[in-house]
Amino acid sequence: MLLWRYKNSLLCLRTFIRQTAVAGVYGGQTESQSKPYTPRRAVMYVPGNDQKKIQKVTSLDLDCAVLDCEDGVAANKKEEARSTIRRALDECDFGLTECVVRVNSVTSGLMEDDLGEVLGAKRMPDTLMLPKVERPQDIDMFTKRLKEVLQGRQLETRPFLITYVESAMGLMNLRDVFKKTIDLQLKEQLYVLDGVVFGSDDFCADIGATRTADAKELLYARQKIVTCAKAFKLQAIDMVHIDLKDLEGIERQSLEGARMGFTGKQVIHPSHVPIVQRAFSPTQEQVAWAAELVEAFSKHTESGKGAFTFHGKMIDMPSVLQAKNILQLSANIGPTQG
Repeated sequence: MLLWRYKNSLLCLRTFIRQTAVAGVYGGQTESQSKPYTPRRAVMYVPGNDQKKIQKVTSLDLDCAVLDCEDGVAANKKEEARSTIRRALDECDFGLTECVVRVNSVTSGLMEDDLGEVLGAKRMPDTLMLPKVERPQDIDMFTKRLKEVLQGRQLETRPFLITYVESAMGLMNLRDVFKKTIDLQLKEQLYVLDGVVFGSDDFCADIGATRTADAKELLYARQKIVTCAKAFKLQAIDMVHIDLKDLEGIERQSLEGARMGFTGKQVIHPSHVPIVQRAFSPTQEQVAWAAELVEAFSKHTESGKGAFTFHGKMIDMPSVLQAKNILQLSANIGPTQG
């Protein structure tokens, strides 16, 4: 009976989330538009100039496919990547997978051409990713160019925008970058800020750190990014695990990231996708616990009594909020086994 009740609760929550996805609860969205919460457990990069890989990614059980114009594409293949991505947007069926385009950075001198070509497609990407954001002025320049490209175009829904932290300066200015982006979001109505990605390799190079297996050298940066993202109700995407053969390592690092509060992780190989998505998903046991706790809390509230215990533990509001978060996530992605 309890199992049926929590499954029914998930269906109700899914409907509620899709109807209220922009009420300031999810993704930093602050005004009404009909967009659901978008899970990004595994965020996989695909070189924009590789048509075969783009086609292959559409067949994967993947949350988020990033068609890349930036680091995944050689300098002499940038133009090819733009035109290939433009065709893919109109010709490929990505199904439930979020279709994302990562343009080059503002300072690269390539972003303008990326946006001009890619957004010439009939279909808009679901999300745009802007790498190497260091200052609020970068968002000003990006927004100005996006406005020029979209001039006169009627958008059914605005794309999400996800920025990157890849340097010490970007980390120190993250709060101001978010504030500027949200200000421009409300003013220009061109995008909806929805998350931030930690570009760990560029960050390490910038601060002169050496990458290690346990990534202790990145602990401060990861924690600050998560904290700042959650303060603005944004998703936080964790670093890439660069050892393709170390499946145990990526599972360990993914579980660690999930415990820290990250909502997903970058991946660069299809074999990593199921491992990462499982790590960032609630288990059936967790969902059952959450549903039972929320039900117990509801009955307790109706009774008007004081503090209560659940499974031998005193319950406070943070515990209830954690349970509700588990149910809300499961409503979008479903529980996993174990």
